[in-house]
Amino acid sequence: MTTDMKKETRGFETEAKQLLKLMIHSLYSNKEVFLRELISNASDAADKLRFQALSNPDIYEGDTDLRVLIDFDKDAGTITISDNGIGMDREDVISNLGTIARSGTAQFLQSLSGDQKKDSQLIGQFGVGFYSAFIVANEVEVITRKAGTAASDAVRWVSAGESDYSIESTEKAGRGTTVILKLRDDSKDFADAYRIRQVVKKYADHIAIPVLLPKQNFDEKDEDKSDEKEYEAVNDAKALWTRPRTQVSDDEYVEFYKHVSHDYEKPLSWSHNKVEGKLEYTSLLYLPARAPFDLWNRDGARGLKLYVQRVFIMDQAEQFLPLYLRFIKGVVDSNDISLNVSREILQKDPAVDSMRSALTKRALDMLAKLKKDEPEKYATFWKEFGQVLKEGPGEDYSNREAIAKLLMFASTHEQSSGQDQSLEDYVSRMKSDQEKIYYLIADSAKAAKGSPHLEIFRKKGIEVLLLSDRIDEWLMSHLHEFDGKPLQDVARGELDLGKLDDEEDKKAQEKLEEELKPLLERVQNALGDRVKEVRISHRLTDSAACLAIDEDDMGAQMRRIM
Repeated sequence: MTTDMKKETRGFETEAKQLLKLMIHSLYSNKEVFLRELISNASDAADKLRFQALSNPDIYEGDTDLRVLIDFDKDAGTITISDNGIGMDREDVISNLGTIARSGTAQFLQSLSGDQKKDSQLIGQFGVGFYSAFIVANEVEVITRKAGTAASDAVRWVSAGESDYSIESTEKAGRGTTVILKLRDDSKDFADAYRIRQVVKKYADHIAIPVLLPKQNFDEKDEDKSDEKEYEAVNDAKALWTRPRTQVSDDEYVEFYKHVSHDYEKPLSWSHNKVEGKLEYTSLLYLPARAPFDLWNRDGARGLKLYVQRVFIMDQAEQFLPLYLRFIKGVVDSNDISLNVSREILQKDPAVDSMRSALTKRALDMLAKLKKDEPEKYATFWKEFGQVLKEGPGEDYSNREAIAKLLMFASTHEQSSGQDQSLEDYVSRMKSDQEKIYYLIADSAKAAKGSPHLEIFRKKGIEVLLLSDRIDEWLMSHLHEFDGKPLQDVARGELDLGKLDDEEDKKAQEKLEEELKPLLERVQNALGDRVKEVRISHRLTDSAACLAIDEDDMGAQMRRIM
């Protein structure tokens, strides 16, 4: 590293270098996403400026018309994206452009398989942001000045996206950020008015600030025309969630999801709702199609984008949805929360509690509708997020029944080919005299299907739910009944089939217990304190013996968790 006070050359961190290389190759087939990502960054910069201006209006520097300006030079093969948002200082530039300040990056890189198609989906989920510029550019130059600083405090950053970058002080009259892309030979078709306009309309029509491009419709023979370029907005420039649902197309909803989530895949479903009355707010909730690599990090970033009266307040406002719905993405825009809100204030605001309750119900309703109307999509959701939803009954008592209706299980029923049976399905098939919902917890699906605890149930034709996810024992410790019917672990305590046992069977069992009493005593003495009790089992029809968990003991899954 050089030590010049004004200019220095720095190396990218190892993880940034790896991600750059992988991203350029994996996302090459969808090159135009670079423009979406850079416009999205510019929009975020405008949001942050608006928020800071709430407490410091002078930060606008007399320029309140926020915008993104895109220009190009076909001869030079360059595209320039400029904004007049919050801008960056030297420290921000090093932090945001030279490193990936995100937990789990190493874990993410390890999860890449080498399969280009699969890896491109993962990289899309991770959110490449600014680095997407290198998909089309062999050199990227950034000139930026943070709002509220002097023109001489601007910073210039240059990199070819390989091993290092240079950073130096420069001058910039206006605040904000300018990104100049020197296009690769095979990407110079992007330096074209029609192509850029097409991409902006496709990916950025929902951006809430105008995206300006040079006007192309003036008469070349007009001698009175000015040499100064004129620009026009090519996007709708209105926050999508503020528009009536009937005026938003599915394609617009999908592109807005990609903007707020930085996911490259379409969402499975969404719910757009405006609430008026005691509380006034608008919500737009999305259900992703694929789990992020850090889904199981309960302390990771999560939550909705929060706006107050269409002014951006914060990313990842986790107070509006419970932890078991951490996979939900989207926006909430409130008229009742203070513009000077902080995360601490949100935790104490009764309006937030009311909104959280309503948004949770809306998210669960969205899942219920998907399950009913599009079972194939719900199967995709369950595969990706089912284990997280299973946290719900233990965390949200008031919605326990609604969550229980969304749960899916494997079963001994002939129609089951995996976790594809609901509790409602099970109840609809219960025998006329059956009083309980029976289930079995095992370490794997294979172990569950082969368990001797199922023998008596197979003999009597009684369906049993088969649970093998690591969270299942914890789930069932909080889910004691469904539709008024108790749930019974068939491998725990004394097995009582109630009316499903006929009187002759019961008498035969009592007689057998009396006859084998001496044998039970000998086995008990032989095993000593390694078992709590040896008794005759009515579970078995083929096997000689099996282990059962005492009614109040923890099972193997819970012991591993604890």
